[in-house]
Amino acid sequence: MLPSGFESALLDSGAYFVYLALVLVPLFLGASFLVGLVGEYLPPEDIERKLRRYDEGTGNVAAAGLGAVTPFCSCSTVPVLAGLLQAGAPLGIAFSFLLASPLVNEIAVVLLLGLFGLEVTVWYVVLTFAASVVGGLVIGRLGLAEHVKDVRIVDDGSRTAVADGGTADHEAARTVPTEATRGQRIEAAAQDAWSFFVDTLPYLVLGMVIGALIHGVVPVDALRTVLGPDNLLAVPLAALAGAPVYVSLSGMLPIAASLSEQGVAIGTVLAFVVGGAGVSVPNLVLLNKLFDRRLLLVYAGTIVAIGVTVGLAFNLLL
Repeated sequence: MLPSGFESALLDSGAYFVYLALVLVPLFLGASFLVGLVGEYLPPEDIERKLRRYDEGTGNVAAAGLGAVTPFCSCSTVPVLAGLLQAGAPLGIAFSFLLASPLVNEIAVVLLLGLFGLEVTVWYVVLTFAASVVGGLVIGRLGLAEHVKDVRIVDDGSRTAVADGGTADHEAARTVPTEATRGQRIEAAAQDAWSFFVDTLPYLVLGMVIGALIHGVVPVDALRTVLGPDNLLAVPLAALAGAPVYVSLSGMLPIAASLSEQGVAIGTVLAFVVGGAGVSVPNLVLLNKLFDRRLLLVYAGTIVAIGVTVGLAFNLLL
C-alpha cells in the first residue's frame, strides 16, 4: 500500500520524465551531429597546431574558443592537452582550453537553449568563456609548470597520453580520409552522432530519472531549505555537490531543469552544473596522468571557483 499522495507524486514524476525525453532526445541528437561535423573538420591534431602559435593573452582567448567549439570527451581532451604541453605551450594557455572544453560546448548550448531559453544560454556562454580565459591567465602566472608530469603521446590510430613508462589502453579510432568529400564527412558525423547518443543514453536517462524524481517526489520545502536564497552557502554547496553526482553534462542538465522547476535559483542550478561538468571523477582520473596532486587540486579548485562565480553572477543578474 503506497502512502497517501505518493502515487500522485510518481505520476507527476512520470509525466515530467516524458516531457524531458521529448525535449532533450531530439536536441541531443542534433547537437551530437553538430559535434561530429566539427570533429570532421577540426580534429585534435589541428587544435594543437593552431594553439602552438599563440602567446599569453591572445593565446588564452584562442584556446578557450577552440575548447568551446571542440567538445571532446575527456579521453580526447587529455591527449590534446598533453600534446600542447609537450610542444612547449604555456600552462596558462593549455588551462584555458582545458577549462572551456567541458563547460562551453555545442551540446551544453543546445540543451541549455531548449531547457532555459536564449537569455540564460547567452549569459552562461559569456560567463563561462570569460572565466576560462581569466582562469588560464591566472594559473599561467602562478608558476605551476613544474607540477606537470612528464608524459608522451601514443599514436597508432588514436591518441592517448600516458606517463613515461606507462601503458595506454584505448579503443581504435574510426578515421576518415583526409580528402573526404562533404557527403562522406556528413555520413561520418551522422554515424558519430548515433554512436555517441547510444553510448550516452544510459547517463541521459539516469539524469532524466533523477530530475523527474526531484520534480515529483522530493519536497519543495526541503530543496529550498538547502539550496534556497535564504541559505548564503547555497551556491558554493551546489558547485561542490555537482562532482559526486556526475552523470555527464547531458545527464546533469535534466537534473538542473528539475531543480529550477522546483524554485531553486538559476545561478545555484548552474553552479551545480559547472561543478559536475568540470570536477567529474572520470575527468580527474585522466588528468592525474598529466598533473601531480597539487596541480590537480588547483584545477578542481578553479572549476569550483568558476561555478561559484557563475552562480552568484546569475543570481544577481537574473
